[in-house]
Amino acid sequence: MKNRKSFILFFCIIFFAFVFKSDVTYISELVSTIAKIKRTKADINDYLYFEKIEIKKSKTPQPWRIHSNYNKVEPTNTLKNLHAELGTVAFMIIKNDSIWHEKYYSGYNMNSYSNSFSMAKSIVSAVMGKAIEKEFFKSIDDKVSDYLDGYDSGFSSELTIGDLSSMSSGMDWNESYTNIFGVTARSYITSELNELIKSREILEQPGKSFKYYSSNTQLLSMTIEKATNKKISTLVKDWFLDPLGFENNVYWQTDGDKNNTIKAYCCFNSNARDFARFGKLYKDFGKWNGNQILDSAFVAKSITPRFEKSPEYGYGFWLGEIEGNKFFAMRGILGQYVIVIPEKNTIITRLGKRNNEKDNNRPKDFDIYFKEALKMLETKV
Repeated sequence: MKNRKSFILFFCIIFFAFVFKSDVTYISELVSTIAKIKRTKADINDYLYFEKIEIKKSKTPQPWRIHSNYNKVEPTNTLKNLHAELGTVAFMIIKNDSIWHEKYYSGYNMNSYSNSFSMAKSIVSAVMGKAIEKEFFKSIDDKVSDYLDGYDSGFSSELTIGDLSSMSSGMDWNESYTNIFGVTARSYITSELNELIKSREILEQPGKSFKYYSSNTQLLSMTIEKATNKKISTLVKDWFLDPLGFENNVYWQTDGDKNNTIKAYCCFNSNARDFARFGKLYKDFGKWNGNQILDSAFVAKSITPRFEKSPEYGYGFWLGEIEGNKFFAMRGILGQYVIVIPEKNTIITRLGKRNNEKDNNRPKDFDIYFKEALKMLETKV
């Protein structure tokens, strides 16, 4: 039986390498990953199966205040049905910087971990802002070629760190999450993540239009690490986790033991309470408990659209308006959200296993969580 399985595995590697004209190394990694996790799709618990590093919680943890009306209002029926349908594991509403509503499902609790997926992009963008403040960069207009080799000709020579944060690199990339042989899936599995990113050409003039690519954030992380001579995980801990009072350790997935490269575009594993801290930080324009953690001008720029034709994105954050309420948000592929409604002084955090199809540049469920949370807040206690 064992020999038969080995033969099937070997046959799969050779067959797919031939059919898809890809290198055998990746196909081998793909088959090995599928065999280990027993599925072909990403999951919020992937940190249990992939290599990762542990980032220690804050030296001075700062628990959230609990609102006087904590959990006095039940979720609406619409919310209850959506939570069940899409596998919500955490749903939290923070009002006036106090936890007003908090529910966990499927065995999860306030300390349970979930993959952030692309919410991590907002965190890396915040690190860029702090690196500018610390004068590792002069501005968001710093050229990538000033820090990394291989970006000094053609359109590559025009690429800036701001272009990477605002998703306007012009890179050769296909942001497909369904093709397991595509470059996005490969970035999730490969043991040579940085080499994969460096192999992608800049095909269009950077800084001209919004095109959402995970590769942009990974390249931004590579540039930040080169400029600071520190790992992105170290910078996040020193500049954010410690001062923001993270109450739990963080697990950030890597591309394996060989290079131990942080998957900066995704895979920052934390919990609802700690994820929400970044929402509060940006809501308060970089200030935390009276201390200016991040430059207010950078925060304001981050949550303002860069491109008139793409008002849904700024620098690392999704933007929009629902029923007259403006918001900015961190978003992950399976419905990981930190939604900030500044005028309502409200933060909505949702973690879960699935989301809905997109409508108006965002998942349909996003709008439902938004509207139903506001309905709950309007309920008299």
